[in-house]
Amino acid sequence: MDFAYTEKVQKLQAQVSAFMDQHIHPNEARFFAEIEDNRRKGNAWVPARVIEELKPLAREQGLWNLWRPKDHGGALTNLEYAPLCEIMGGVGFAPEVFNCSAPDTGNMEVLLRYGAPEQQKQWLTPLLAGEIRSAFLMTEPAVASSDATNIECRIERQGNEFVINGRKWWSSGAGDPRCKIYILMGKSDPANPDKHKQQSMILVPADAPGVKVVRALSVFGYDDAPHGHMDVELKDVRVPASNLLLGEGRGFEIAQGRLGPGRIHHCMRIVGQAERALELMCKRLKSRVAFGKPVAEQSIWHERIAEARIGIDTARLLTLKAAYMMDTVGNKAARAEIAMIKVLAPNVAQQIIDWAIQAHGGGGVCQDFPLAWMYAWNRTLRLADGPDEVHRNQIGKLELRKYDHRRVTAG
Repeated sequence: MDFAYTEKVQKLQAQVSAFMDQHIHPNEARFFAEIEDNRRKGNAWVPARVIEELKPLAREQGLWNLWRPKDHGGALTNLEYAPLCEIMGGVGFAPEVFNCSAPDTGNMEVLLRYGAPEQQKQWLTPLLAGEIRSAFLMTEPAVASSDATNIECRIERQGNEFVINGRKWWSSGAGDPRCKIYILMGKSDPANPDKHKQQSMILVPADAPGVKVVRALSVFGYDDAPHGHMDVELKDVRVPASNLLLGEGRGFEIAQGRLGPGRIHHCMRIVGQAERALELMCKRLKSRVAFGKPVAEQSIWHERIAEARIGIDTARLLTLKAAYMMDTVGNKAARAEIAMIKVLAPNVAQQIIDWAIQAHGGGGVCQDFPLAWMYAWNRTLRLADGPDEVHRNQIGKLELRKYDHRRVTAG
């Protein structure tokens, strides 16, 4: 496996890094100040002006929709995109500037791979242009959604329409007033003996009658406005039968196609976040004096810095391996590597961010530094797109399966 970055990728790395240094990092404080100002005025759910100002600059520089799969009109493979996504991941709002943010990338990939031409024209085109945003409605408050066969939201055929009833939460992105379309997974055939063919995915306009955003869910106290993670009620929501994706009973098939790329994109960004946390930690340690000498000279910090570097490089290499396998043998064959990195990356980043917070003392847990927000955001990723336990279970099963046809002899 050759993970060396090509000349094309190195050039893009330099471009993205320069854009981050010139436009993203200097505007990080402005982004949060804008949201806070909107909150004081009574409505935090207003898109930040700074992001809308930066999007045209990213487009002009050819740094737009870099996530797009090469087999669906994109210019980069997963392996080529990984180091670019990592750079963007260092700042929470940065991916949106490049139209590379979740859940839109996953939803656009669904529409690219499974959407009918009319569905693509109506929803994919404006998403690719960054004119609207989207949400993915899968998780439910009433059931253990780590097992998606538990989903209860009903999708019932009535003539030329589907009627949807249910409750979804952690509908990330649904708080944004630019969110115009939901991709919803629900149960269309609960009597099907194959529990993985009971579900379907369907497109639901955010303003459809019967759709109600009940509340915003906070993450360790953060509302993540204007993006938001919403609790959404759907009551007798009617959409045309043509809004169904791919076909009835194919929801799990679509979910697997969506979640593989979504998971690895998260991991790419997490590596970048961990790298930034390590940078902040080292700079803080070198600038502070305690007990008569720089904190950086305290031996415990040498050990933590070393462990951080080992963890980041390990996570990066496994991310690149997973991306390489997705490119060469496909998502299904790469499912073990995708599961492994989905467990490893958030756990590595969580420890490094925690150490960085410790190095900053009281400052680490307040808004003066991005570390508290990074910790909260990263901690949710041990649950998002499947909890650690589900991925570990899959890894264990796949490992045991290697020995199904081998004779095991006792020593």
